[in-house]
Amino acid sequence: MTLNDAKGMTRVLGSLRRIALGLVVAVAATTAWAGPPPASGTDGYLALGDSVVFGFIESDGYAYGNPANFLGYPAYDGPKLNFSVANASCPGETTSGFLSATGADNGCRPYRANFPLHVTYPTTQLDYAVGYLKSHRQTRLVSIGLGANDAFLLQAACNADNACIQAGIQQLLGTIYTNMSTILQNLRATGYGGVLVVVNYYSTDYRDPAQTGFTIAINQTLAAAAAANGAVVADAFTAFQSVASFAGGATCMAGLLNADPANQWACDVHPSQSGQQLLAQTVAAAYAGAAHSHH
Repeated sequence: MTLNDAKGMTRVLGSLRRIALGLVVAVAATTAWAGPPPASGTDGYLALGDSVVFGFIESDGYAYGNPANFLGYPAYDGPKLNFSVANASCPGETTSGFLSATGADNGCRPYRANFPLHVTYPTTQLDYAVGYLKSHRQTRLVSIGLGANDAFLLQAACNADNACIQAGIQQLLGTIYTNMSTILQNLRATGYGGVLVVVNYYSTDYRDPAQTGFTIAINQTLAAAAAANGAVVADAFTAFQSVASFAGGATCMAGLLNADPANQWACDVHPSQSGQQLLAQTVAAAYAGAAHSHH
């Protein structure tokens, strides 16, 4: 590729990203929802989950010392819904690690040992959530996003060998279903009667059938656990797909994912701020629909 080719490609990618960003804003504007009247700021929103919820950015150096540097979708939904937010998410959290301090982990424990989370707790995320709901009876919304790190552990154990991954998928999905059901049951057992939202996963590249199919399988499992436990699904998969379609299904090129620190024209798996705002819209819409049906 010549320098002129590279400059031309840079311009094309830049304009595609701008178009996609405009579409994100347009989608956000057209999905403005007529939800319940805003609650007083004392009403709470408890956000649970992994790095997506946290707002994690890879290779961000000194920024890890202050969690305020990382804006996940709860940071947008709090002001939007007029809720005070407790974001207990942890980068690398799995469904097993959420439940048990000895459960499988994909990096949450070392992260917690070295850097602050948005809220501080010495226990498992589940124990924090149960304690929070028992002591914050004004909580109106609980969202949870988990499962991707379970899948990453399988991929790592298989050294990305497709036959090995295929052989392990059913067990993986069974674990995600069982753990997510246990988590949702424990949250409800606190007496919490508000809206419980399970946030599913977007595909990091809708052009890739294997990766997208894997994501769909996880999302179907999450939806089954949600349905069995009185929770609703915030459909991030479809929201991201509709915006990424304008970039031919390339989630990265649509500006929805963070740029890879090693190559600004590639992406890591985490949402950009455009992606986080789209997730916030999706969660808020799920909340509005569920809150409306509660009345």
